[in-house]
Amino acid sequence: MPPRVSVIIPCYNEENTIGLLLDALYAQTYPRAALEVVIADGLSTDGTREAIAAWQKAHPDLAVHVVDNPRRTIPAALNRAIAASRGEIIVRLDAHAVPAPDYIARSVAALEAGRGDNVGGVWEIRPQGSGWLARSIAAAAAHPLGVGDARYRYAASAGAVDTVPFGAFYRRLLDRIGRFDETLLTNEDYEFNARVRAANGTVWLDPAIRSVYFARPTLRALARQYWRYGYWKVQMLRRYPKTLRWRQALPPLFVLTLVTLGLLSPWWRWARLLLAAQVGLYALALAVAGFQIALQRRCLPCLLGAPLAIATMHLSWGAGFLWGLVRPPRPATTDKVAADHATAE
Repeated sequence: MPPRVSVIIPCYNEENTIGLLLDALYAQTYPRAALEVVIADGLSTDGTREAIAAWQKAHPDLAVHVVDNPRRTIPAALNRAIAASRGEIIVRLDAHAVPAPDYIARSVAALEAGRGDNVGGVWEIRPQGSGWLARSIAAAAAHPLGVGDARYRYAASAGAVDTVPFGAFYRRLLDRIGRFDETLLTNEDYEFNARVRAANGTVWLDPAIRSVYFARPTLRALARQYWRYGYWKVQMLRRYPKTLRWRQALPPLFVLTLVTLGLLSPWWRWARLLLAAQVGLYALALAVAGFQIALQRRCLPCLLGAPLAIATMHLSWGAGFLWGLVRPPRPATTDKVAADHATAE
């Protein structure tokens, strides 16, 4: 009998996508009898619970359990799902991701081969919608100018990395490093992997382990998502300052420079010249990226949409990071956390 695997899923108002994920789990090549799915639902207010119940009724041969997550945050959901699970191996997924059919089998194989303590794979970013802007956002979210050296967005070779999306690990890893940090509303995966590496463990990325992830459909949703990323990255860095990477430092430095030069420009000519140079070079880089994306994806509207999406990512992430430096988080109400959770990745 292969190792029993528990798939844990944080969920809140995912009526439109939870069925896609459950269908993908049902189609896994890993033995179904050795699988269980534990969904930690943040008391969804749409038809998510009904959709899960209907799916369970139609597929009684896959064990699917739903537990309540009254805190309505992602790390709290993960911890509640872990507490309710029984598997020797934990596979963490999201409610708006779709794993490839061999996702679990390859993850288990990498763990059994001792490749890493937490193993994961590459995201295939797809648009959440059919419009030109949704397509542009998905393309931008996979381009190096948008995501820097985040290898899980585009890696072609396996190796040790800082972090992986989702991840799979033996339950015993939790005895070494603890569970997910519930004081972080975002960046919980990165923080978890920072503790793995601090405990002399290895975070392993294998591009053969693949999943589809649906990008945000609008610039407004994208901006909110990346503002949260930047804001909560600061809170994580307060505990692990050595984990700061160049790709994370550049957006706040860029935004800070823009603001500073903008404030100085009315009084000093050199500030106006530097601001013009900075904006001009940045616009040129965005234009080049837009041309590359449009050519590679045969998407003419991406000439405009991809630069807009990349700029939104950079400016929102940088502004959120700077805001996090001056204003630490305050306790949030349950309803506010739920609203944020619905837009978090």
